[in-house]
This record gives sequence, C-alpha cells and structure tokens, in this order.
Amino acid sequence: MAQVPQTFFDALAVRTWCGLALESLGRAREEIDAINVYPVADGDTGTNLYLTVESAVAAVEAVFTAYDVGRPTLADAARAMAHGALIGARGNSGTILAQLLRGMAQVLAVDGERAHTDGSGLRLALRHAADSARQAVAHPVEGTVLTVASAAADAAAGAEGDDCGAVARAAYEGARAALAATPGQLAVLERAGVVDAGGRGLVAVLGALVETFTGEAAPVVVSGTHARVEPETEECADAQDESGPAFEVIYLLEAEDAAVDRLRQRLDGLGDSLVVVGGDGLWNVHVHVDDAGAAVEAGVEAGRPYRIRITHFGAGDVHTTGAERPPRERAQRAVVAVVPGEGLAGLYGEAGATTVLARPGEPPASGELVQAVRRAHAREVVLLPNDAELRHTAAAAAEQARAEGIRVALIPTRSAVQGIAALAVHEPDRRFDEDVVSMTSAAGATRYAEVAVAERQSWTMAGICQAGDVLGLVDGDVAVIGTDVTATAETVLDRMLSAGGELVTLVLGDEAPETIAEHLEARVRESYLAVDTVVYRGGRQGALLLIGVE
Repeated sequence: MAQVPQTFFDALAVRTWCGLALESLGRAREEIDAINVYPVADGDTGTNLYLTVESAVAAVEAVFTAYDVGRPTLADAARAMAHGALIGARGNSGTILAQLLRGMAQVLAVDGERAHTDGSGLRLALRHAADSARQAVAHPVEGTVLTVASAAADAAAGAEGDDCGAVARAAYEGARAALAATPGQLAVLERAGVVDAGGRGLVAVLGALVETFTGEAAPVVVSGTHARVEPETEECADAQDESGPAFEVIYLLEAEDAAVDRLRQRLDGLGDSLVVVGGDGLWNVHVHVDDAGAAVEAGVEAGRPYRIRITHFGAGDVHTTGAERPPRERAQRAVVAVVPGEGLAGLYGEAGATTVLARPGEPPASGELVQAVRRAHAREVVLLPNDAELRHTAAAAAEQARAEGIRVALIPTRSAVQGIAALAVHEPDRRFDEDVVSMTSAAGATRYAEVAVAERQSWTMAGICQAGDVLGLVDGDVAVIGTDVTATAETVLDRMLSAGGELVTLVLGDEAPETIAEHLEARVRESYLAVDTVVYRGGRQGALLLIGVE
C-alpha cells in the first residue's frame, strides 16, 4: 500500500514509521531469526524485534485514539513509542532497540509543544539514540546492533540540508554499510556466513524511516551467504566448545536511579549480556545468568520487578562474551510452563523450564506460548498451561508448534502446583512418551486449591459471597466462604487432606499474611502424620495462597 511521504517529523510521521517498521520486521522476521548467532544462537532475534515494535505501535495508536479532535503533539507520540517499546521489549536486541527509540524520543520531545522537527532534529535524535543505547549495555561489543546504530548516526550527521528524507536515507545507507561489515568484526558471524541479526533488524527499522519521509521502499538487505552453521560442521570444528549462562532473565523494574546503578553492578557480577534501559522510574532489565533466582532477587532489592520472563537456554547452549564460540544445537527436550507469579517463574526456571508469566488479568495469548516454545529451542517440548482457562489457548499453540516440526505434548495442568508436581518427575533422558505419561500422572494425582479475595458479589457453589470475602476454591470451585484468610486456608487444607495425601505444597502470594505458612505447617505436623510440607514464595500471583496435595 502506497504511503503519503511525511515532510517533517511530526506525530503522524511517528505513527507511520512505527507501522511501516512493524510491517518490515514482519517480512524479515524469519530471515533474521535464521541468522541469529550472537550473543546466543537461539533463533528469536527477529521475533523479539517484531514484538518490541508491535508494543510501540499499540502505544502510539492508543495516543491517537485518545484524541477525538486534532492529533497528539510530536512529544506525545514519541514518548508513547518509547514507552511502548520499553514495556514490550523482548530479548537482547529488542531491549537495545527500545533504548534506541527512547533516545530518539528524548530529543524529539525536548519541546513538549512543538508540532514537528526537521532533518537537523532527526540528526540529533539518531545521535542521542546510538549513544544512549551504547551506554545501556554493560560491555559493548563491535559488530553488533550498537555498531550499526553508531554508523547510522555518523552518516546522518554528514547528510546535506535539513530534509528529513535525505537524513533518513543517509542513516539507512550508513547502517547498511556497517551491517555488511559486521562479519569482519565478530568471528562468530564470519564463521556462520551471516551478518549481525540485531543490526539487520535495525536496518529494517531505518528502511521504514526512509519510506516514511520519501514514500519509497528501501532496498532489500542481503543477510548473508547462507543460514546458520550448526556446531558440528567443518567451519565450526575449531571453535571453542564453552558453555555460558543457562538462563535469560528479563523483567520490568520500578526503581530509583541510584538503586539501578547498584543493580547493574550486581547483575554484571552474576552473568553476561547485561542491558538495562529506561529511566524516570521504569526500567527494562535483561541479563544472561546461571542463577535466575539471584537475578530476580537483585531486582526485588532494587525496587519492584514485574513481567518477569525466565528462559532456560537448554543443553548445548552457547553464549558469547567476545570469544569465538559456535551456535548451539537444538536441545532434545524442554518444558514450557505458564506461571502466575515472579517467585514461581524463578522456581520453574531453576528447574530448567522456559516460563511465560501470566499476570493477573492478562493471560498469555497463543502466540506468546508459541514464542516460548521456540525460545526453548528443543526438538520435543512438554507444555504446562497451569490454568484450566488456558487449555484451548495452549492447544492452539501446540498445534502451531507441531506445524513447525516441534514435537509437543500438552499436559492439561490446571494449577501451578500441578505443574510443580509434573516438573518434579520430569526426566529428559527417558523416552518422550514415558516422560509425558509420568508427568501427566503426577499432575493428575495432585489436588489443587487457592485462597483469594472476592472482587464482587456473586453466586458460588458454597453460597453467595460479597466483595471482600475470603474464598477457598478446591479444584476450581468455591468450597469455603470466610472472613479470615488463615482460618479459611486451614479449612480448605483440612478438606483436602481428609481424602489423604503425602505432600502439601504451599505457594504464598505477596499479600498473604506473614504467619500463614507457619500456622498451616504446624496444622499439618500436628494433625496429619507422615505428611510433609514445602513452602514457596510466588510473588504477585493474584491468589493469596495456592495449595497442592499429592
């Protein structure tokens, strides 16, 4: 569809650019995924960039929708673009792209009432974007998206005149040239015969900027001579077979600047590929570590982390911190699980699962589950939805993943405590069918309950509840209506154990009473012989308490 060229960089140009960038990344997504070998060969850079820009587009559209008459200012649209990218940033390259857009927005929004800027403003925006992105990365490496961004800013600075189209085209051509040179700067790229995947994505975004101001589509970029080279090929035979951190941890963080400075230092000591972007009290944190729990705990000490995503890279994964290392092979088997809170995300992650955080009121879509299956990078995947209402969503994701050649088994877990039971018996070395049967049996043998607060008056299996009542749900149905959280939880636990059990699992939400775990443990110890109790911290999981009995 032909675009009407934008003469100046105004709010409409921001909107047009974001839309065109999303379309461009959509066309290039699979190609970019295929050449993704640095910093981790996990085949998702294109998808992560697409999801990051998709979030930016949604934020900009929301700003335009809010105006019944007229349109937002340049500052409004630029800030929305940056904020949307920040909260939706995925992966290493997506996080860096979010900071690039934030850097641009800081320049474009410097005069809040200005309707537009020209080529000189665009030059400054590109320069500030490249500089701020480089500062956000703990250990910048040349031959990456940072190099491409700097080259784009340098080229834009040399463009003649103040025409936005000329400046955008110069930036694009500078980025293309820098991208073509990346294999000569990173041996892992040269060995695989590809250019940097993050840089390739940025060139696509800059190509959309050219089209925004000229109406002309930018030339297609050639990414490399061939797709990724697997580790066993001759080209990689002499590379170091050295493993890096096992987990990718990403979260949004509400924190003060001083606390974030301390967080950077701590995370830098825990792992690599550290990128912390944002400001004004909201940050996006990305790091690769062996101890996912410690990375989350560091965020808790700094402020309030949320939207936590922990990905286990799987056996055979390879990270690169500057040394030459081969791309990783696909793992044989992985577990992908939906979890309701940050604490459980850490627990599942440490057990080797790739997690998708289901925030209260924000269940994941099938596309997000498919992306998690891809991130797991395995030939076989066990999918744990951990919510009865997600069964159809998970089934759709499993079907799509199977169409991509991944063997997927969906275990219909209806609670995170059933998922914990399934994960406890998971053995990736045995036959896939046997593993799935064992995990399904363990989940099915686990009764589940939760204690929550009613949000409104409603009819239940236990009678009419009022807003503010404490509800005890057993296997999904309201069984107890009470006024005290601890007393209600004890009643629920007694009902569950009346049918027998050997192990009680308690998962505490952030708002649960401090003494509830101690009280329930004592109740089990005194009243039920030979029954053990384990307690986990679930974080912001919606329910005050999750209970499992197996």
